[in-house]
Amino acid sequence: MQLSERDGLELWRKAVTASVRSDAPDLTARQQAVLMSVALMPGPHTVRGLAEHLGVAKPAITRALDALERLNFIRRLPDDSDLRSIFIERTPDGMTYLRAFARLVLAAASGEEAGGKPSAKRSNAA
Repeated sequence: MQLSERDGLELWRKAVTASVRSDAPDLTARQQAVLMSVALMPGPHTVRGLAEHLGVAKPAITRALDALERLNFIRRLPDDSDLRSIFIERTPDGMTYLRAFARLVLAAASGEEAGGKPSAKRSNAA
């Protein structure tokens, strides 16, 4: 299915609108990109690697990770071979959020009113 730019934006608008209407946290674009990168790309994930992948500074990744960790969407684990390094991994709550968001995108793509709820508690952390 070939989408125009307008179709792509409309699809994204519908999915994001449905997410905002739900009880799920409102993630910033950066937080969502970090979460999706950790969840969908092969690891191990580090702050440095995520910063390079997304083309942003390490402090910006750290701030996004802080918010995602408060939501229990990611966890930080020490690297036993290099105690200066931390690995980032997704959590079941993070995957639940992403699966629900994916359903909103699919509903929007099929022309349905995306009214599902990404099932994760709303927090002011995002």
